[in-house]
Amino acid sequence: MAVPPIYAPIPPAVHPNHAAIDARTAAWAEAYDIGSPEWRSRLATQDIGVFAARILPEGREEVVSLLSDFVIWLFGVDDGYCEEGSLGVRPGELAAALHRLLRIAQNPEAPMLTDDPLAESLRDLTLRVARWGTALQAGRWVDTLREYFFAVVWEAEHRAAGRIPDLNDYTLMRLYDGATSVVQPFLEMGYGFELQPHERDSKAVRAAAEMTSFITTWDNDIYSHHKESRGGNYYLNVIRVLQHEYGLSPDRALTRAIAQRDRVMCLFLSLRAKLEDEGSPQARQYVGALSSFIRATQDWSVSSLRYTTPDDPAALSPSFSEAPTDDSTDPLDIPSVSWWWDLVPGSRTEPLDRPLAALGTYRSAPGAG
Repeated sequence: MAVPPIYAPIPPAVHPNHAAIDARTAAWAEAYDIGSPEWRSRLATQDIGVFAARILPEGREEVVSLLSDFVIWLFGVDDGYCEEGSLGVRPGELAAALHRLLRIAQNPEAPMLTDDPLAESLRDLTLRVARWGTALQAGRWVDTLREYFFAVVWEAEHRAAGRIPDLNDYTLMRLYDGATSVVQPFLEMGYGFELQPHERDSKAVRAAAEMTSFITTWDNDIYSHHKESRGGNYYLNVIRVLQHEYGLSPDRALTRAIAQRDRVMCLFLSLRAKLEDEGSPQARQYVGALSSFIRATQDWSVSSLRYTTPDDPAALSPSFSEAPTDDSTDPLDIPSVSWWWDLVPGSRTEPLDRPLAALGTYRSAPGAG
């Protein structure tokens, strides 16, 4: 299944020290003995640090490294527990294991799981989050980690039953099981600002964050379908869900998935313009960082060995499109997210013509380290 160039209206960017960040993350995973030696060797070739450097292209380097380490930790949980591990088809046991890890994130001093590499590395991550984030951001990070754990248990229940969820359930689950919401607190930490709770919890900002999760997880499903479909384990992917939902061939399901993410991308651009006009400096900075996250996922997906799989090459276009395949302003027929379209009068499709740094200049937060 050949993946064509996908709409990418957001300019690319990468932190200048991405190579050093990538090397430090490989050393960090080795120091904490995360996964098997073979797993660590494989992950070391997949540009995890470059991905984090694309998400925070102008962020504080210490936070970019923290995010990079956290991403490889997430892959340790996802690959080791959820997708390739035995707990991935035992939702009750998976819930118990993840709840123990959550306790470490809540209280890293808790005398438990002291010989567990994922727990020990999570202790380190938690202490660094507390150092570089505010108390509100650290608390939000733990809350989003709980959301992620809850969603992957739901995913495991589908996997255990060999059941393909309907599109609405899959969409709702995917907003969280892709760990995109857990990355979002780092967008504030990386640039040293803090969204106030009333603004973060507003419908507009929450919708922008959810749209980012939708676009990045749909892109992940599109780019990873080749890899996932060739694995030996039961997999959940939007291509498969759309085939099941509408009786489509794989190619037509791919076309539908691209159209869905393009329609949401157009809506995101319109909502972002609205927040730039009406939001605080922090909100403008935040939606600019969300934009970087979206583009980072695209650039990393078409270049990382995790998805290009050179031993069994995936047919992924290395280029992008300047125009969406679907720019309709009608809501998607997905009840869990259709409310997004109530927030803006219409979507726009023109590419952004200014660097991300111009989207906001707020660079300080009370209590930020």
